[in-house]
Amino acid sequence: MDNLIRPNVKNLEPYSSARDEFKGKAEVYLDANENSLGSPLMKWYNRYPDPLQWKVKEKLSLIKKLPANQMLLGNGSDECIDLLFRAFCEPGKDNVIIVPPTYGMYQVSANINNVEIRKAPLLDDFQLNLAHIEQLVDEQTKIIWLCSPNNPTGNSLDRADVEMVLNNFEGLVVIDEAYINFSKHASFSRSLDEYPNLVVMQTLSKAWGLAGLRLGMLFASAEIVNILNTIKPPYNIGEHTQELVLQALDNHAQVNDMIHLLVDMRDALAAVLSQMPLIQHVYESDANFLLVKMYGAKQVYDYLLTKSIVTRDRSKVMLCEDCLRITVGTEAENTRLVDALIAYSDNMQQNSSAGVQAI
Repeated sequence: MDNLIRPNVKNLEPYSSARDEFKGKAEVYLDANENSLGSPLMKWYNRYPDPLQWKVKEKLSLIKKLPANQMLLGNGSDECIDLLFRAFCEPGKDNVIIVPPTYGMYQVSANINNVEIRKAPLLDDFQLNLAHIEQLVDEQTKIIWLCSPNNPTGNSLDRADVEMVLNNFEGLVVIDEAYINFSKHASFSRSLDEYPNLVVMQTLSKAWGLAGLRLGMLFASAEIVNILNTIKPPYNIGEHTQELVLQALDNHAQVNDMIHLLVDMRDALAAVLSQMPLIQHVYESDANFLLVKMYGAKQVYDYLLTKSIVTRDRSKVMLCEDCLRITVGTEAENTRLVDALIAYSDNMQQNSSAGVQAI
């Protein structure tokens, strides 16, 4: 870690909040300049939240089977991404590697932090090009970003390939597992003790259905987590979010039921779509969405908008030409999508027939 941390971060004296300095319980709090009279609407939110979210982490540790001191909670995974750049990448000097097509915030955050991006595109089967990654690595390469299951392709990266990267790269390997709950593959969080350079990100936005609360999770060695805690904002997760997350974590069984239902609906939707003449290919997915290759994807996207159905047009993304990314909706929403695609196909066939008759 000593060679990876930015020198200014290594020597940084972190901000010490009132809640950091006093960690016990008291009857009178006069240390944080809060409004002691409370709020007109919700008096109990006049106090600052726990800056390290220990209650949430302790409950998560029972679910994730990881020590609480190996967890960092962020305002969405995007905050975790930004913190990793700021802690380990020297602006204008260091570089990172991404494997497109992949989640776009890695590149956005790199650009914000003035860190060079090097790209090793996935192979045609959406797996890692290990030879290309090896060619791109140099002494200034600090992070390799991997998304598995991958967004927007939906597939999981081959575990042996990922382990090859972990075993041969001295910088950080960050595996973004936002969609891991929809996959049959084991999380790499179970391998943290084996790989000191491994960082795993997950989220409550997808399987847990809490996208509006914005809570991302980062799992790593206690050393890496301590570094990130040094530079994170002191109160990055609000009290209301912490309270609601604690309630949600008590409903683990219900979340598992929803995951099974979404996976069943994903597979059923994939089966229906693959039978349509409009569809060229439905890619295998370990996520809660499908990448679907079709004839005239942009025109289909525009047509669906006229029916108040929004998908994600990925047709201009590398290796995703003529593809829409379609999230698995409710049963009613999936049916509405299928009906709209059938209507679009019928219209195209009618227009084609009319054209032939006119000639």
